[in-house]
Amino acid sequence: MRHRPRLPAWTASLTWKATAFITVMCCALAALLGVLVHVSVTHQTVREARERALARLDEATAEFEAGDRLGPGARIDPPDLPASLHALAVRGQRGTMLGSRDSRPAMWAAGPASDGRALAVDVDYGQNAHTIDGLDNAILGSSVLAIGATLLVGAFAVTRVTRRLHTTARVARKISAGELDARVNDPRTKDPQRHQDEVAAVAGALDSMASSLQARILTEQRFTADVAHELRTPLTGLHAAAELLPPGRPTELVRDRVAALRTLTEDLLEISRLDSRSERVELDDAWLGPIAERVVRASATQTEVTVVRDVCVVTDRRRLERVLGNLVGNAHRHGGPPVVLTVDGPVITVRDHGEGYPDYLVEHGPQRFRTEGGARGHGLGLTIALGQAEVLGARLSFTNAPDGGALATLTLPYERPVEPPVWPL
Repeated sequence: MRHRPRLPAWTASLTWKATAFITVMCCALAALLGVLVHVSVTHQTVREARERALARLDEATAEFEAGDRLGPGARIDPPDLPASLHALAVRGQRGTMLGSRDSRPAMWAAGPASDGRALAVDVDYGQNAHTIDGLDNAILGSSVLAIGATLLVGAFAVTRVTRRLHTTARVARKISAGELDARVNDPRTKDPQRHQDEVAAVAGALDSMASSLQARILTEQRFTADVAHELRTPLTGLHAAAELLPPGRPTELVRDRVAALRTLTEDLLEISRLDSRSERVELDDAWLGPIAERVVRASATQTEVTVVRDVCVVTDRRRLERVLGNLVGNAHRHGGPPVVLTVDGPVITVRDHGEGYPDYLVEHGPQRFRTEGGARGHGLGLTIALGQAEVLGARLSFTNAPDGGALATLTLPYERPVEPPVWPL
């Protein structure tokens, strides 16, 4: 199947489309006006030349009938007379026609003479033709200048509009990336007495939406942090009381639920700190292979560690271990064995062989308090892993392997060490 060639990316811009539209419209308008002026002036010039030729023919006819000598420009059957006009005169009719005489434009007028001959006169049309050619050149030149000036003015006006649209789009992308303080701040939206165009209306709507969204998110973040802080104190007392209970199955259940509540509370506090962007990293040199092995030992799970290529990166070890621990724990809780943790340079992958990540998670990333398929948990592990990865400046992506299973890929920032030059001996 043959594919149509795609146009360059710059042709999709509004500036290019507006410029092309202005150019086409200006050219069409200039051509229409030029044709109208050309036709009008040509008709007027031809009419005047025809009237002069007919007047001269009347004089020549009177001279011919009186037997006087014909004046200048009047002749009987001249050789330059157009054949169709000669035939018309021989039939006894009068007429005019543009032609040439001695290779110069001329307006011919002819009428009947005696013995089937034609009496003809000619009027010089060269000056008229020259005037029309000059007018055409003037129309063409003025049209080019008008189109150029219109393009400059139109491109300037359209560029001002598109620049404001690009600013609005850039602010919208910043808001989507989490910069809730970003605003367009179009000056047209600040003065209520000033008329607003469509771009200003869009910018104002975006700023209002961002302010409402920021206020709502901050309210939710404060609520989450307040709830977690309020739960921490009674849960600490509850945990201490559970430790005093006599051994038995009920005591184990109580301790298990208290531990789950404490873990949830700590996760909520960590999420609130990530949302407030108040975390600070403690950077240090760290080899990724030993960190991966330490995370697997701490998780007490049957996780296979494969080190393809070990590198030393500058990162926060505690946060990196937190990310990997959450990924490994999620793979064991919601995936299927075997779980493989692979270190290949600055890229670390955690893969299980279960049913894979849900579609919503692959498309939009992890969402807190959302799980599917009746899975246990609160959906906070992957959310925390993603947040901590962002603090580290790393990129964490979630996909499904082609042959089945969930695949989490963590790409850490890494600068290849510069090797010292080898000087020849």
